[in-house]
Amino acid sequence: MIKIQGNYQGNLRCELTHPSTVIIQTDAPKDNQGEGKFFSPTDLVASALGSCMLTIIAIRARTKGIEIGHPQLFIEKEMQAAPRKINRVKIEIAFQEHISIEQRKYLENEAKNCPVALSLSASLEQEIIFRYA
Repeated sequence: MIKIQGNYQGNLRCELTHPSTVIIQTDAPKDNQGEGKFFSPTDLVASALGSCMLTIIAIRARTKGIEIGHPQLFIEKEMQAAPRKINRVKIEIAFQEHISIEQRKYLENEAKNCPVALSLSASLEQEIIFRYA
């Protein structure tokens, strides 16, 4: 279990403190009365999905001895107006290292079944793209 402390800072901004003492701030987006100076809570959800997938890939690659180098991660998030929620997340993971077809299939399957992906609503469209050198 992890406990994260949060405080409302005013002006539609929150501050969250991780037990390691790392602090992040969230801000309401410009299209929802905020200043958009920091990640919005829904930005964090989309980012959590992408970073979870990439982390699982790295864990599984390490376990299987697969060299993945330093893949890049690109995330797009689309909102739905009513009810206001995340409608679609597009995750693109780009590898510069040569990875065999068999290894690709394994890593892609593991990524798509990361804890965040499995925790999100089935109504959230997840477009996942893997690009290879």
